[in-house]
Amino acid sequence: MSESGTQLFARLEARRCLRDIEPHLFPGDGGPDHGEVVELFGPEGTGKTELLYHLLCRCVLPQAAGGLEVDVVFVDTDYSLDMFRLVSILDSRLNAGLSTGSATGSEESLRSCLSRLLVVHCSSSSQLLLTLHFLETTLSLRPGLALLVIDSMSAFYWLDRCEVGASVAKQEERLSKCAELLGRLLRDYRFTILATCHAIRGSYSGPDRPYLCRPWQRLVTHRLLCSRQEVENSVAARRRRVFTVHCSSRTKGSRSSSFCVTDGGVQFL
Repeated sequence: MSESGTQLFARLEARRCLRDIEPHLFPGDGGPDHGEVVELFGPEGTGKTELLYHLLCRCVLPQAAGGLEVDVVFVDTDYSLDMFRLVSILDSRLNAGLSTGSATGSEESLRSCLSRLLVVHCSSSSQLLLTLHFLETTLSLRPGLALLVIDSMSAFYWLDRCEVGASVAKQEERLSKCAELLGRLLRDYRFTILATCHAIRGSYSGPDRPYLCRPWQRLVTHRLLCSRQEVENSVAARRRRVFTVHCSSRTKGSRSSSFCVTDGGVQFL
């Protein structure tokens, strides 16, 4: 397939690096670099969704409000994206970081943030694979696109297992194709991936690692493990639930941080 001049320019142009996406989370000299993959996982009720929304808002918020002002594609495989919660967090961060001076100005700022977000829904691994194929066109046309969010990467694990029978190779075939395609797109377009993952474990996965196919495991460069923190038994502690996120990186070591969830989103402690 021939490549137009616009596509070549978009592919070769340096996209915004997300190393500053959240200084509280990542060890070493910052967060993910071009072409890297962050996997977010943990049991239910450990703050994963709120942390995901926090990172998403950091990307689409304007720089004047402490954001990175980049475009994001959100692939919703669980149909669980809560737009009301996301808009509430954005509105809170905009009011705290900008002096818009009027309700109209605040509404325009919010609309500008949402214009940087493209949401796609998938209901099967086949649809996910097709979506990723079409993603290349979006990457070509939007050089400001710096982050792909997949929530979640393991949504169709059991469905695929039921459809193809006992063969592990067949069970993992579609997900492996998705991972291989993502690897090529990462090399060609140098964006960043943030993907959530359910706690599915297999015979060759570690004690705190979700089980997914090997091509996906080879892509992941940072893993964020969320857990609920035990706090002292006091009235103040019971009112504020505290979570811990442990970040492990292939090259930068590890780091643990604590956060609580407020009406305005994640607040690091």
